[in-house]
Amino acid sequence: MASATSTTSLVTLDTFRAAQERIRGVAVHTPLIPFSLPGGSSISAWLKDESKQPIKSFKLRGAYNKIAQLSDEERRRGVITYSSGNHAQGVAYAARAVGAKAVIVMPSNAPEIKKQATLALGAEIVTVGPSSSDRKIKAEELEREHGYVMIPPYDHPAIIAGQGTVGLEILADIPDVDLVLAPVSGGGLLSGTAAAIKHLRPEVRVLGIEPALAADAEESFRGGSLVSWPAEMTTRTIADGLRTQSLGDLNFLHVRAFVDDIVTVTEDEIREAMRTIVRSTPIVPEPSGAVTAAALLFHQDKLLPAVKAVAVMSGGNVEPEILKQVMES
Repeated sequence: MASATSTTSLVTLDTFRAAQERIRGVAVHTPLIPFSLPGGSSISAWLKDESKQPIKSFKLRGAYNKIAQLSDEERRRGVITYSSGNHAQGVAYAARAVGAKAVIVMPSNAPEIKKQATLALGAEIVTVGPSSSDRKIKAEELEREHGYVMIPPYDHPAIIAGQGTVGLEILADIPDVDLVLAPVSGGGLLSGTAAAIKHLRPEVRVLGIEPALAADAEESFRGGSLVSWPAEMTTRTIADGLRTQSLGDLNFLHVRAFVDDIVTVTEDEIREAMRTIVRSTPIVPEPSGAVTAAALLFHQDKLLPAVKAVAVMSGGNVEPEILKQVMES
């Protein structure tokens, strides 16, 4: 675990616990589903099924934690964010719950299922180019022009605190867990989950998992400084929720302080993990959610000496056509 960061910027255990209380009754305490590993593996594994959230993704946790803390005046102004889909739904759902207008800047290559779900929650969508920088720039422009309140997708303490409630739930359900795997894109889920767990159980290993085709987080982690990958590289992966070009600044601080390693998985491994999950559990994962299962299935050498492992299955908003192609290949 790296430790080259000031503790003053890090989300505290009290803040994670406050977020847990704030989202109670809105976000779901999601179940752990047993996940059998092949070849007589010594690891007992579970998938934490975030597709059981009302928006079928963990993103509701952070979005609601942030929006629930807005003043009445801020709610009247409305909120804005930028997202490829799951955070879009989280913000739309949370904004509707508190009676605020939501505007979402989405990339042109966002899955149609995520666009339609966002519209169904009452949000207004603005479409831009495929890169994550495009949508961030446009959202900030609209924020200035209309006075909306920005709800960042990952680089904010309230977002990190909300996503970190995943870690608190894992420890509550399996107190003797010794390995937790979380997908990593902008870093909200990984940084929050790792920090919440390490505050309580510093001996638990927490790993980030990302596609090899969008491995900016691994490069940043290995090199010790934040790097960004161009959109034409990160958009190659089937895992549309993990195409962010760089970790957030605050997320990277948490990753360096609390994360033990970052492991990458191939596109074939993600697809095979999806097939295995569908065939052996009641879960239907999106590609981004299957990366942790891919690590369990294909990279156990990097996970040992784990005995009890939990892999966060971050979402189930998969395009029907993508699922059909994966299952038939």
